[in-house]
Parts: sequence; structure tokens; C-alpha cells
Amino acid sequence: MTSSRTLFDAVGGEDLFNRVVHGFYTRMRTDDLIGPMYPQDDWEGAEDRLRLFLIQYWGGPHTYNEQRGHPRLRMRHFPFSIGMAEHDRWLELMSASLAEIPDADLPQPYRDAMWNHMVQVADMLINQPE
Repeated sequence: MTSSRTLFDAVGGEDLFNRVVHGFYTRMRTDDLIGPMYPQDDWEGAEDRLRLFLIQYWGGPHTYNEQRGHPRLRMRHFPFSIGMAEHDRWLELMSASLAEIPDADLPQPYRDAMWNHMVQVADMLINQPE
């Protein structure tokens, strides 16, 4: 990946992020630990927000900022009790979603970059030390 080519561009744009986030939310809807933290009457909205955030983060359009302003992830997640169990489950569901994406669509260097970012964010959002 060169400085002039974003990960968003390198993986073919929005379609990959649609697939990753949809796979994640398909699992989230039935999850017993962190699924209940999500707005039961706004699954599509929650899915859109994560998708738009990831698209923007990885070099795509800035629709997230236009619609919601600065991500302020810690502030937005503060009302929820997030400990290691929640952290680990979020990563488990995201890992399963990423695993569905063939290597041809998400080559290993990009997969690793996305995964490392997911881990860093999950680590940052822990607000209930064990």
C-alpha cells in the first residue's frame, strides 16, 4: 500500500466493508453477551454507523463525520459496561466475519491491518477493569 492508495481503494471500496460489517451484525443480533447492548429497534442504523466509520477510517468518503461528527468512540461507548468478556466477544464476532472474506478479496497485509485496528479499538473501549 502506497501513501497515495488507501486501504479502502486497495480492497475495492465499499463492498468489502458492507460484507464485513453485515457479517458482524448478523452474528451480533443473536449474541447473548453484547448483542443486548445494541439498539434492538435500530439494527440497520447501528450497522450503517460501523460501516461508515470503517470506510472513513480506511480512506473512503467522510460520510460518517458529515452525519455524526467526530467519532468520539470512548464517549459513545461509555454508557455500556465493557470488560474483557465483552472485548473478547466483540473480537470473536469480528474475527468470524473477517474469516468469511476470501483472501482474494482481502489480501493478508490488509486483513492484518484491519484486524490490528479492531484489536486496538476494542482495547481502548474497555471501561470495566477486571
